[in-house]
Amino acid sequence: MITLYHCVSARSFRPLWMLEELETPYELVMLPFPPRVLQRSFLELNPLGTVPLMVDGATRMTESSAICEYLCAKAAPTRLQIDHAEPDFGTYLNLLHFGEATLTFPQTLVLRYSRFEPEDRRQPSVADDYAKWFLARLRTLEPLLAAREYLCGDRFTAADVSVGYALLLAQHLGLATRFTPAVAAYWRRLQRRDGYLRAMRAQEVAANAQGVSPIPAPDTLNGA
Repeated sequence: MITLYHCVSARSFRPLWMLEELETPYELVMLPFPPRVLQRSFLELNPLGTVPLMVDGATRMTESSAICEYLCAKAAPTRLQIDHAEPDFGTYLNLLHFGEATLTFPQTLVLRYSRFEPEDRRQPSVADDYAKWFLARLRTLEPLLAAREYLCGDRFTAADVSVGYALLLAQHLGLATRFTPAVAAYWRRLQRRDGYLRAMRAQEVAANAQGVSPIPAPDTLNGA
């Protein structure tokens, strides 16, 4: 069985959401944040000290978007991925990685310079610049989402999970009020999905059962 190491609402939420959408059996191991400090034994499993860590037999993965791609490939055929023969294949792969590389990356710098650094090293102007950077790139999705319900292939896919997590992070950072109309409507649709709701519930139940706070720490989202 797949084992997913996870902190509440961290980047590891992407593979958790994906597992729920695919209805793939898994074991969820909750960690306090940051695990590299508060649960040092985790470094023996993942020297990076970050989440996610997904273990599937001999396979060990730490990149959240790559894990989503892996889970879809393992479950194929599934409508949650776009096949190479479909017209939107390239768009699907691009948006799957856009969610992490383009949308989540600047938000981690917002976190760092507004919350993560000690008080005397915080830089509000830098955090604000990277928030604007994120929102500018997010706006490129506005015309796309004004014309369709999901990002590609005329259906919900792993690309929506990847981008959807970036919107969850933005909500934690107080940026959701600045979403453009179609993006805001898209985010509301994603939050109504059964898979999303099950993933939210799964992390809450597992956190309570394993003695971890079910409330995300301010910097929990700085994962991998």
